[in-house]
Amino acid sequence: MLLGLDVPPLDELTNWPPFAFKNSDWLSLNKVGLIYLLAMACTLAIFIIGGSKKKLVPHGIQNVAEVGVEFVRDQVVMQTIGSDGLVFLPYLTALFFFIFFSNIFEIIPYFQMPANARIAMPLVLALVTYAIFNVVGIAKQGPLKYVKNAIVPPGVPKAILPLVVVIELVSYFLVRPFSLMVRLFANMLAGHLILATFSVICTAVFKKSILVIILPFSFGLLFALTGFEILVSFLQAFIFTILTAVYIGGSMHPEH
Repeated sequence: MLLGLDVPPLDELTNWPPFAFKNSDWLSLNKVGLIYLLAMACTLAIFIIGGSKKKLVPHGIQNVAEVGVEFVRDQVVMQTIGSDGLVFLPYLTALFFFIFFSNIFEIIPYFQMPANARIAMPLVLALVTYAIFNVVGIAKQGPLKYVKNAIVPPGVPKAILPLVVVIELVSYFLVRPFSLMVRLFANMLAGHLILATFSVICTAVFKKSILVIILPFSFGLLFALTGFEILVSFLQAFIFTILTAVYIGGSMHPEH
């Protein structure tokens, strides 16, 4: 065991046993479930508290709520869907904040786990997005026209059209939700593993007084990785939200 380094197995880093309702056959609560509940509570609190104040010059929670709404409106909805996509602004804003809060618990003491490093919730969110953009497409275009516009690109030679239709069918109706789910899950899991590994290394270095010279560099790197995880938490929330908006916009405004 080099330098007393004891890296926990993957199962210990991602599998949290229940701490509440342990004896129940159908209900239990572990750390990941608690993080999701807290992420939901934080999201609701920001907009309930911020929306209740309604001051002309916002500050505090109201300012956070207004900045968040303006950010999603200007950088997501208006850039991908347009003004007729503002009806989806509440959902997209809540989605962004919920994913961000679920991710940011990675750097909070005691929790130190991004909930989206478990695949269940990314799968649920991807399926919700999948349902929304398909329902919107059918409602706006009609079922037959929607499917045709989705899988039959214009100007494709008839000789290769069957192959293109199969590719577009798989890409549009299968790859989209799968890629949304895997992108969020894999990025948060990778960041969690890297941060946990460097934390173990820093602890091992701290215990070896002979390595005191490199101790500041190891902790500096850990600090930098923690800052990087904050950025990743934000980016993954933004990417998931903007791709959801792109898919909804494509259903509302078909290119062909």
